[in-house]
Amino acid sequence: MARNVTMNGAPVTILGAELKVGGKAPQFRLSANDLQETKLSDYLGRPIILSIVPSVDTPVCNIQTRRFNQEAANLPGVTFITISKDLPFAQKRWCAAAGVDKVITLSDYRNPEFGTDYGLLIKEMHLLTRAVFVLDKEGVIRYMEFVKEIGKEPDYKKVLDAAKLLV
Repeated sequence: MARNVTMNGAPVTILGAELKVGGKAPQFRLSANDLQETKLSDYLGRPIILSIVPSVDTPVCNIQTRRFNQEAANLPGVTFITISKDLPFAQKRWCAAAGVDKVITLSDYRNPEFGTDYGLLIKEMHLLTRAVFVLDKEGVIRYMEFVKEIGKEPDYKKVLDAAKLLV
């Protein structure tokens, strides 16, 4: 899938692997809000929506994470995870302030290879680009979207429809 991504209309360089639908999602090691390390394998056994955002403290990332938190109530058989480079302390503070309690937030501040393993690292800013992956219960990628303009939201309907097929 092409990763032609822009920020405010200007192209940015996305570094890392080019994953494909039907391929296995790479294992990751990320930090939870309590600073404990967590792995993709900890969540397998049910479908997963990985929502990747540059920072929960920005307007579109805020909207995206809140929206998935609302949608999680309608899809109790799916694990919703938001991943960013925000520190776990900032993610925990943001979740408490936003009332986000159904989405798991994870940080790659300690293990930044997540960005390159998933092909999400913005070279110019060293942040993650906006993307969504839907994984089946074995960790196979069943849907993915790299949002072309970082300042735009993903196609929630397509993401949710893909996840519903797996429940």
